[in-house]
Amino acid sequence: MRILLTGATGNVGRIVAERLVRAGADVRAVTRDPRRARLDGHVETVQGDLHDPPSLRSALEGVERMYLFPVAATAKEVVALAKEAGVRRVVVLSSGAVTGGFDTDFHLPVERAVEESGLEWTHVRPGEFMLNRLWIWGPSIRAGRVVRDFGPDLAWCPVHEADIADVAAAALLEDGHAGAAYDLNGPETISRRDQVKAIAEAIGEDIRFEAVTPAEARELYLAQGGFAADNADFLTGFTDYSGQEADPAAMDDFDIAAYGPLPTAEAVTGRPARTFAEWAHDHAADFTRRAPLTSGTHRARP
Repeated sequence: MRILLTGATGNVGRIVAERLVRAGADVRAVTRDPRRARLDGHVETVQGDLHDPPSLRSALEGVERMYLFPVAATAKEVVALAKEAGVRRVVVLSSGAVTGGFDTDFHLPVERAVEESGLEWTHVRPGEFMLNRLWIWGPSIRAGRVVRDFGPDLAWCPVHEADIADVAAAALLEDGHAGAAYDLNGPETISRRDQVKAIAEAIGEDIRFEAVTPAEARELYLAQGGFAADNADFLTGFTDYSGQEADPAAMDDFDIAAYGPLPTAEAVTGRPARTFAEWAHDHAADFTRRAPLTSGTHRARP
């Protein structure tokens, strides 16, 4: 059984590759630059680009199952090529925003393309990534052991990227997941202030939380560049998920308790979902060294 991974060099895809190799699967990863992939030596790495579907033809040869990174613009063509090549199962890295009805442009079209193909499918829908804290706060923590952000008491239940990968790997390897859409969150509701405390404990140094307004945070995000700048308006509440103008003050009224218990990876894996404190310890070095993990594109808040 050969499994093709798209997005294999991403922060989730890389872990999925590790899980599949450990399980003894025949793993092929497609990437734009195989020379820079730095994947496990047991992974066959081939060149291809989701933005250029015809480039995936050779990568799809002999593939039975596929992990699909979401690229809405080409999803229908990519899925059609996969079906033509004999792929039978597709696991989509999606978003919990689809479940909430907020995401109609980014991940939903990918889900629909797979469902309409007639192939066996599973959607993995994470909420906010714990990794967002590294991408947004990492530079200021590394530079001066300080976090400058708004809403210190805003709370959510972010999810560890390893839990997302565990569920994706299970859906690729095991039977019984067809037609499921798994919403994934962390096991605890934790405020931004307490997230900073957890990171401080993990690195063994004090970190100051300097509260600013949403407008000030937006300017800081834009100046920082990368993931923070790319998503500054959304993350600070000035636009909604689809990019429409919004009021940042509305975030003050958000009450996660109204949602009740939120699903975690435990429902799929049978193991307790990883806490924010565990994630902070896993990434302690990324908050102190100058070359952290490459940022991703998953858009979620708080």
